[in-house]
Amino acid sequence: MFTGDVGLELGGRVAAALRTALDVEITAEQALIRPSAAGRGADYQCNAAMSLAKRVGRAPREVAELIVTHLDAADLVEPPEVAGPGFVNFTLRREWLQQWATGLLADPRLGVRSAPRPRRYAIDYGSPNVAKEMHVGHLRSSIIGDAIVRMLEFAGHEVIRHNHLGDWGTPFGMLIEHLVDEGWAAGGEHSISDLNSFYQAARKKFDADQDFAERARRRVVALQSGDEATLGLWRELVGESERHFAQVYQLLGVKLTAEDYYGESFYNPFLADTIAELEAKGLTELSDGAVCVFPPGFSNREGDRLPLIARKSDGGYGYASTDLATVRYWTRDRQATDLLYVVGSPQAQHFQMVFKASEQAGWLDQAHRAVHIGFGSVLGSDGQMLRTRAGSTIKLVDLLREAVDRAAAVVAERTELDERQRAEVARAVGIGAVKYADLSNDRVKDYVFAWDRMLAMEGNTSVYLQYANTRVLSIIGRAGRSAPEGTEVVLHAAAERALVVKLLQLPAALAAATEEFAPHKLCTYLYETAAAFSAFYENCPILKAPDDRTQLSRLALAQLTSRVLTLGLALLGIDTPEQL
Repeated sequence: MFTGDVGLELGGRVAAALRTALDVEITAEQALIRPSAAGRGADYQCNAAMSLAKRVGRAPREVAELIVTHLDAADLVEPPEVAGPGFVNFTLRREWLQQWATGLLADPRLGVRSAPRPRRYAIDYGSPNVAKEMHVGHLRSSIIGDAIVRMLEFAGHEVIRHNHLGDWGTPFGMLIEHLVDEGWAAGGEHSISDLNSFYQAARKKFDADQDFAERARRRVVALQSGDEATLGLWRELVGESERHFAQVYQLLGVKLTAEDYYGESFYNPFLADTIAELEAKGLTELSDGAVCVFPPGFSNREGDRLPLIARKSDGGYGYASTDLATVRYWTRDRQATDLLYVVGSPQAQHFQMVFKASEQAGWLDQAHRAVHIGFGSVLGSDGQMLRTRAGSTIKLVDLLREAVDRAAAVVAERTELDERQRAEVARAVGIGAVKYADLSNDRVKDYVFAWDRMLAMEGNTSVYLQYANTRVLSIIGRAGRSAPEGTEVVLHAAAERALVVKLLQLPAALAAATEEFAPHKLCTYLYETAAAFSAFYENCPILKAPDDRTQLSRLALAQLTSRVLTLGLALLGIDTPEQL
């Protein structure tokens, strides 16, 4: 029994038809099979004729007619139709849909196949700074990165998470020197709030006091040369910060742990060798005493080449040095095939330059690629960066706790739940609302953070999807039984068929979301699935089904819907409470 992406199955058959009719070789993906828009009548549409017409010297509609003539798919679709200038419309056979849905009950992966050639991904996401509290600016990297990790792992790839902590360099010389001035010694008690205020005070002193600035620079040298007293204070800063990060990640429900921390300090031992290799390959130039790489194709408005500063004129290293060493480490030492960087879109040019320089060095090639997964900003209702009413940065832990508190007010009405259950549901609803509001938007765009919209019970929200799932589970519970594996699915009503067609699209939706690093595509699919179930439930009674066979069939569809919603939300990092 077929399980998998029906679009690829149809694509393979279209490719075979073109090979027979026109001796043209294309892949199943190049056949361009897509779900038809709602209301079009057909289930899928093929656009291959439009793209191939010029290549084969035929009119698009003629190519489409040849596809239909030579297509071997009678077991899968009704006789296809050519529409418009050269589209081919496919309607899936009811008997095939029934068999597919019947077989799906026994498939733990719901038709989603594992990657035939798994890859090794190293993904950089999160990336907060030591000695600073995480704020709303760290939200998107953590949420988007976590969703991508979950989807890639489900697809069967090996995924290595690494949280590129900002834990090295001038800021720490500045902060440690300030702590010494304040009489702090290794072994003292420091909260993350203390460190945050100390950092702000140290920054003001660094900018205003030349003597302090010079001492801070010397402290950096002491840190990098391994001075034990300086390292002792530095370790405490890192330790307290990591405890704070763990608290936030646990509340947020992302997979990052202490084992995933790869701070800038981790790459420090590799910097000299990285720069030496660039020099040996003739990729560097001296510019005002600094060792620079000038990747081709990058210039400023005046037409001057843009540099990556591999080593500063004073012998120190900066962000570019560390990022180059990072590429070298993950491709060479850890044999990662794909490097993913979930970092805000303003860093796009920096990463393009790092990647180009890494290609010149041979660290990136056809077998090793790097992708910058950029994203927009979180905005307030005024269209500006989201901040408190006083204009200060919003602490991430405060925002997440507010989400849970707001959800608790909604859940408080559910008197059938005990206190512990209400707390669990409130966390699932509140954190899920924050995550889904982010992930349901195209990541490259900014979005407006609005509590009322994200916690709404209607519309494309996680609360709507969570509620839809609990509704399904309630129906199954009231039926007093579930459909066992092997239950025959029978489709009589249009709403039944529409739901099955939507369930059939899970592999394609998940593949698109995974391959394009676009979680919003999975969100859209889940919302459409919940809407399809709602229409099915309104038109196809389950508890009052006309006969036992029909009730079991409809229970099977309800169970498949719940499994799809639960799996899809889990891949987004969102829990699905059984009651809501």
